[in-house]
Amino acid sequence: MIKKTLVLLIGQLLFNCIVYAGATAIPAPPGIKANSYLLQDFDSGKILASKNIDLRMPPASLTKMMTVHVVSAELLAGRISQDDEVLISEKAWKMPGSRMFIEVNKKVLLGDLLQGVIIQSGNDASVALAEYISGSEEVFAELMNQYASDMGMTNSHFINSTGLPDEQHYTTAKDMAILAAALIRDAPEIYALHSVKEFTFNNITQQNRNKLLWRDPSVDGIKTGHTEAAGYCLVASAKRDDMRLISVVMGTDSDAARAKASQSLLAYGFRFFETQKVYAANENITSVKVWKGDIEELGLGLNYDLYITFPRGQENQLTTEFDLSDQYIAPLNKGDVQGNLKISLANDEVAEAKLIALQSVNEGSIIVRMKDSLRLLLE
Repeated sequence: MIKKTLVLLIGQLLFNCIVYAGATAIPAPPGIKANSYLLQDFDSGKILASKNIDLRMPPASLTKMMTVHVVSAELLAGRISQDDEVLISEKAWKMPGSRMFIEVNKKVLLGDLLQGVIIQSGNDASVALAEYISGSEEVFAELMNQYASDMGMTNSHFINSTGLPDEQHYTTAKDMAILAAALIRDAPEIYALHSVKEFTFNNITQQNRNKLLWRDPSVDGIKTGHTEAAGYCLVASAKRDDMRLISVVMGTDSDAARAKASQSLLAYGFRFFETQKVYAANENITSVKVWKGDIEELGLGLNYDLYITFPRGQENQLTTEFDLSDQYIAPLNKGDVQGNLKISLANDEVAEAKLIALQSVNEGSIIVRMKDSLRLLLE
């Protein structure tokens, strides 16, 4: 293998975008009084602060994030519509806990039920949606678990759509961050409802329980939760300029504590870190010589945008290293892995990715193949 190291490439790229007077010292994360917590960059996935992120905890109404995710997926697939009228069952009407105050045997627009779940945290609305989509809440819970498995939420299991306590109903801070990212990424129009501060249904106005929506204009979601077993929980997200962070706080002792903890984590992340898109999807990152092909040079890149998160003011310490083959001989297929890149900060690896061929290379003419064969003998 041949290794090329471009020592100044990333640093110069980012320096053209942002200039800082000097490197910022990074203190330890703030002390958070919670059973588990996590702070993560949305684009890069880098975890900036954490405690017990794989500890199984009852999620309480954080469960409704998965309920909303499933509903969003069904909407995007065209299997349901926000204009659908949902007949309210007796079970949905009788649900305890936080409610939207829907009435039995009446029809409610699906879009209103969705807002009732997101803004009002209605257990009745959650069950109504679950029954409409899957026929029963039990079958809907199976669908929730399938989505969780597909997303890599390996330490989560759902029994219901509401978060009401059950020993087999649990999740982790890490899994909640995965789910939060999916909500933001996959259905931005529906995610936007999480920033709405109040919703009126049946002449009853209820406020969103996420206090950060009033305290910090950069916060646009996501969900609170509370039961005696779960404590006070909050999954939040905020975006400042081009940087979005996700915080998960589980098992605090009060509404005020979960809000303060989340605010402290978000402030820490935005103050001491920055995120930049280093390479765009399908960008020609580097080129290699191709032998015996119908073209002589092949561009290598990624099939996704690559973001990195690093301490503020340290962009000039970033380096990129390529691991490439000795020879590239046609035919080569578009999308096949042809090398690797590694990005480091002061010798610590911060990102690694596989380089793919950005186009296919067919065999060249017989004359080209013969010439290149002779040249390769002399290499």
